[in-house]
Amino acid sequence: MATIAYPRVRGCDAADIALSKKQHDRRAGRLAFVVAANGVRMLVSVTGGTGFVGSHSVAAVIAAGHRVRLLTRNPRAVPEVLRPLGVDPAGVEVVAGAATDPGRVAELVRGADAVLHAAAVYSFDRRRRQEMRRTNALATETVLGAARKAGVGRVVHVSSFVALGGAVLDENSPVTTSSEPYAASKAAAEKVAREHGAVISYPPALLGPHDPRLGDQTARLRATLRGLMPIWPTGGFPLGDVRDTAALHARLLTGGPSRCFGPGRFVSTRDYVRTLREVTGRRLPAVFLPAAALVPVGVAADALQRVWPWPVPVQGGAIRTCRAAQSTASSGPARPLAETMADTVRWLRDAGRVA
Repeated sequence: MATIAYPRVRGCDAADIALSKKQHDRRAGRLAFVVAANGVRMLVSVTGGTGFVGSHSVAAVIAAGHRVRLLTRNPRAVPEVLRPLGVDPAGVEVVAGAATDPGRVAELVRGADAVLHAAAVYSFDRRRRQEMRRTNALATETVLGAARKAGVGRVVHVSSFVALGGAVLDENSPVTTSSEPYAASKAAAEKVAREHGAVISYPPALLGPHDPRLGDQTARLRATLRGLMPIWPTGGFPLGDVRDTAALHARLLTGGPSRCFGPGRFVSTRDYVRTLREVTGRRLPAVFLPAAALVPVGVAADALQRVWPWPVPVQGGAIRTCRAAQSTASSGPARPLAETMADTVRWLRDAGRVA
C-alpha cells in the first residue's frame, strides 16, 4: 500500500508560526518546551490517534521528527491504522485506555512536551448523542486538566467550525448555542479549551485517503458514488483535506496563534457533486432543492435512524449545516478539491469499499 507524503502546509500566517523564544516562554511558561520547539525532538502525547484526523496527525508529527505517545482503547488497532500512513508502529509508545479515564490520561501526559487532543466523535447521528457528549466534552476536560497539572508546555485541541456561531466565522467568533447534538458537544468542548488556554484548531469537514472508521464525510461520498444521494440541499460547507490539517497540527505543536482554522475552502453542494462527477466520470444523478424545504426530510430521517439499524444517508444535522452556509476565515493554502476527492475515491476502491 502506498505511503502518504505529508507536505509542508502553511495553515496559518508564517508570522504567527515563527514565534520567538521569548514569546514561547511567555505563552508556554515552560523552558523545556521552548528548547524542544526550537529544533529538539519532542515527545508529543496524542488522543484520538487511531481516528481519521488523529492518525494522519500522528504521521505528520512523526514526519516532523518528533516522538509520539498514543492513548487508545484498542492498542491492537494501532498497526493497521498507522502502517498505511508510512508509520512504524514499533516506534510509537501506546497507552491503553480511554480519554475519559483520569489515571490513563495522567500516564499519557506524564513527561510530555506537547499534547494533541484529537479524540472526538464526528457524527450527525442523533443516536450517538450521549457518546458525543462524553467523548467530545468530558474527555476534553479530562485531557486538558491533566496536561495543565503535568505542566505540559503546549496543548493543541482539535475543535470544529460547527462549535462557533455567527454569519462569518473567524478565530474570534463566539461559541455556538446550537442544540444539534454534534455541534452542542463540540461547543461544550470549545468552552473547556478556551478556559484552559489551549491552542485550538478548527478543521473544516474533511476528506482524504485512509479513513480508518469510514467517518460521516467519507461515508457520504461513498453513498453518493453508490447513487444513494439523489437529492441534495442547496448551500454548502467548508471542506478540506485531512493531510493538510494534519500538517497544520504538526506545526501548531511547536508554535503559532492560539486559534487557527484548518486549510480548506467553502464548497457548494453543486460544486461538490460536479467535482465528484469529473474525477470519477460517473453521471451521479442529483437534484438540488432549497435546504429549508429539506429540513422536514431531515427530521423524518433522524426519526427513522432511531429505529433503523443501518446508517441513513440523509441526516438532519447535515442539512441544517448546509442551510446555514456560513463562510469561514481563510487559513492558508489547501490542495485542490479534485485532488482530494480523487485520492479519496482511489483509496475507497483499493480498500474494496466501493466498486
